[in-house]
Amino acid sequence: MNPLLSLEQKILVQGREWTRQQLEIQAQKAADEWGNLCPQSGELLQRRKRQTLKIMTCSGMIELKTWRGYSVALKRWVNPARHRWGLAPKQRVSPELQSRLGFTVTATGSYQKAAQTAARWGSPVSDDLIHALVQRLGAQAALLPLPEPTRTAVEPEFSLVIMMDGWMVRQRGPDWGAGPRKKAADRVNWKEVKSAVIYRLEQRVQKDSGRGMLLEKFVVATPPDTDPVDFGAAVQAEARRRGLGRARKVYVVIDGAVWLWKITADRFREAVALLDFHHASEHLWAIAQVLHGEGTPQGRAWIEPLLHQLKHGKEARVVTTLEALLQPQAALAGDTQAALRVPVEYFQTHREHLHYQKVARQGGPIGSGSVESFNSQLQDRFKRTGQFWHPDGLRHLLALDVLLRNNDFDFLWN
Repeated sequence: MNPLLSLEQKILVQGREWTRQQLEIQAQKAADEWGNLCPQSGELLQRRKRQTLKIMTCSGMIELKTWRGYSVALKRWVNPARHRWGLAPKQRVSPELQSRLGFTVTATGSYQKAAQTAARWGSPVSDDLIHALVQRLGAQAALLPLPEPTRTAVEPEFSLVIMMDGWMVRQRGPDWGAGPRKKAADRVNWKEVKSAVIYRLEQRVQKDSGRGMLLEKFVVATPPDTDPVDFGAAVQAEARRRGLGRARKVYVVIDGAVWLWKITADRFREAVALLDFHHASEHLWAIAQVLHGEGTPQGRAWIEPLLHQLKHGKEARVVTTLEALLQPQAALAGDTQAALRVPVEYFQTHREHLHYQKVARQGGPIGSGSVESFNSQLQDRFKRTGQFWHPDGLRHLLALDVLLRNNDFDFLWN
């Protein structure tokens, strides 16, 4: 073994043991100060007795002598030290170790990999312990009231951007685990996770390569079967935390999904609502294929001027051109016009959501790439090969992931 590697490992073990001893001493001192008094009323606990409390920490196991007794005020048995440290009944993992394991399990691909990673940085635990921890913390996270972030006395003007979308995840179907003999087994349920990205326009910068990036962003992700109304409320609540009521201007950029536009009309009525340019161009290409066939030079020649007009302030002219395709004088076959009706009506519906040049000149985004990137990040954790989620497991880990991304994770212990 490399001598420096061996030396460093030896010192790390010694340092970890020293830290464990100091933590045990200080924790015992705190437990002695709280003694056998009810943490709520300050009265002596009844039928009290000494109890050994073992806590797994980042530095190893500490063992404390504490009191346990019956609290008249709380009407239950209580251990003052456990209560003040926020440890649930039978919970033996310290808050800091919980925090580290919670972060690790969201950043790795499985509970097993999280346990392997934890062992590598000095806290060997089982994947079963991590799984149980995620279920408990995730259930708390789903109900956690989040405070308003502190802000400076003098706040510069800013604009807020909200992007919303959805992506599909695999859940275990009603016939999960059924054998090969079961016919038409419903083993997998594809479910939609609704997500959003919220950021201040002033936090958008460009790298030297010209690629854009966000210095700070905040996210929302709700588990499958969340009603769009509830998702909209969650996005609005997070947007308010991030300055929705103080923003000079608000931009909402989404694709053509009807439920997204209903949320926008309901929750962000005063915002500048924009149809994602990529989705608009996809619908134009669909029309080009109906008219001229897929991948033909004629189709490209037809669509390129329209895309240019759409992006450079001539969106009304584009809609007029498309509407003309449905008129009798267009001299198109009946089945062709029938195939064009839906994509043309799509542009008619969104004629007020196509002002790309105007928004771009204001510095606003014309595409929803930020939320699509966020979706890809979530899929990298929740949609890996072989992952088929139980609804509770998905909901709890997703809640922890969102708290971590929004820097709200520590509120689980405050």
